[in-house]
Amino acid sequence: MDYSQESMRLQKYLARAGVASRRACEAIILAGRVSVNGAVVTELGTKVVSERDTVEVDGKVVLLGDSQVILMLNKPKGYLTSMSDPFSRACVSDLIPTDRYPGIFPVGRLDCNTTGLLLFTTDGELGNKLLHPREHVDKTYHALVAGHVSSDALRQLESGVVLEDGITSPAKAEVIKKTKKNTWLSLTIHEGRKRQVRRMCDAVGFPVKELQRVSFGPLSLGDLKQGSYRELTAVECRELCGDK
Repeated sequence: MDYSQESMRLQKYLARAGVASRRACEAIILAGRVSVNGAVVTELGTKVVSERDTVEVDGKVVLLGDSQVILMLNKPKGYLTSMSDPFSRACVSDLIPTDRYPGIFPVGRLDCNTTGLLLFTTDGELGNKLLHPREHVDKTYHALVAGHVSSDALRQLESGVVLEDGITSPAKAEVIKKTKKNTWLSLTIHEGRKRQVRRMCDAVGFPVKELQRVSFGPLSLGDLKQGSYRELTAVECRELCGDK
């Protein structure tokens, strides 16, 4: 979508440019870090037009692309879901060409030892929407857990597990296969709590040994190799964003 002629609130403009989520952009504006046409702006109701106005954050010009970009990465183990790290640890930003996609950032997080489908976008508003609980975006994980999972444990996972931050929403859980000492589970959730799948499995007595996210909403990894990325197709973008 071309936003160049659209008048929009400043925080919405910054979010669409990939600066941060809209709420975080509001805080950036209130902190006096944003200028429009050379003047510092702290009023959240300020409207701008991409083609007409020059918007800067911390002295750097922020531009809207001609269209949003969404990438899918098959994240390997050992990478932080971050665009940078003060201790120079490996980050997912090392795996994508950030110079080709200014302002791109990951949608949500996978912990360092979790592999699989991780989305990136240049549209902060879209990223925030995909993660909001009211959107109920399903995310499916395959988990290798220690032991043979009982039917009672599956029912607990599906009905809701009590964690320290509250009971989880109902999930879909099924056994994929069993080995001599372990079980492969498929677990689908729509929440996004920190390390949620690992904590749910721990809570029912089956700690996770390996974890991979295999789908996000209508998207699946398919044959995308670990450590590789690709742009979503126009059809995939429409399906993900809910456009017809």
